[in-house]
This record gives sequence, structure tokens and C-alpha cells, in this order.
Amino acid sequence: MDAGVRRAVAAAHLRVLHRGHVRGYRVSVVRTAGAALPDWVARLDRTAFGAAWKAPAAHEALWLVPGMAFARWSCVPAAGEAELLRIAVDPAHRGRGLGRLLLETCQRDLHAEGLVHLFLEVRVSNAAAIQLYRACGWTPCGRRPAYYPDGEDAALFQRTP
Repeated sequence: MDAGVRRAVAAAHLRVLHRGHVRGYRVSVVRTAGAALPDWVARLDRTAFGAAWKAPAAHEALWLVPGMAFARWSCVPAAGEAELLRIAVDPAHRGRGLGRLLLETCQRDLHAEGLVHLFLEVRVSNAAAIQLYRACGWTPCGRRPAYYPDGEDAALFQRTP
């Protein structure tokens, strides 16, 4: 983890659970305990989704590829479940397989924690994301009509052992 990320993590009171390198990228997994998002995550959140979410809840975890990508999960260990809430790659770093790398890293880490039933919602128009999820072993399991504020439906996906 570089010095800037270490400072951001310390300032936001994030607890680093794991850090390492995956195919040359630094990846950190942090628990948030209600801490504010690091500034670069909030900026990327706004870029990718139009608005940044509030500080993560204590049951949420972030996977960070510093300055390039993040994934935000809600974890329910008692049920062996986790839900992908957000995943985003900075536009300057797209097209390099970073989204897939991040998703596969999350899946592996969650499985190691006993979180084997994974869920997500995605806009039905987001063909690139749907293609990524299918390539990583996710299967459709439902639809939420008019789920998004603009009225678009959400496709539901799951990944189970």
C-alpha cells in the first residue's frame, strides 16, 4: 500500500484486513466501521454512478486497487452471504481486465471467509457488467421492475458454490 493510501486509510479509520499484489496490482481489503470513504473512492463513485454513497456501514467491506478501482460489499457472515453493492474502475484504467481481476479477488476472499452465496443487482442496460458477471460464474436469478430512480429495471444475479 503506497503512502497516500496508508494516510487515507488511517485518516478514515479503516481497518486493513488484507493487502497484497494480484497480477501486479496492489489490492487492499478494508473493513470500514462507519468511516468515511477515501476521497478517491468517493470521486470514482460519483464518476461511475452519479453520486457517492454515504460512509460504509460496519458490516460492509471495501476491496481497493488504490486510485484505480474499488468494490463495496455488504457481508452477512451468519447467513454465508454477501451482496455486491458497487464495483467501479476509473475510466482511465478500463479495458485492462481490472474489473474482472477485482471481482475474482473479491469472490475468492469472500469464499475463504465462508461467504459463498453472493448476490448483486445491475441495470438491465449495462451489457458490459452483465458480460463480466456471466464470465465470472454469476447466473441470473430475477428482476426488479423500475428499481432505479429513472425507472430502469435491475437484473438480479447470484453466484453460489
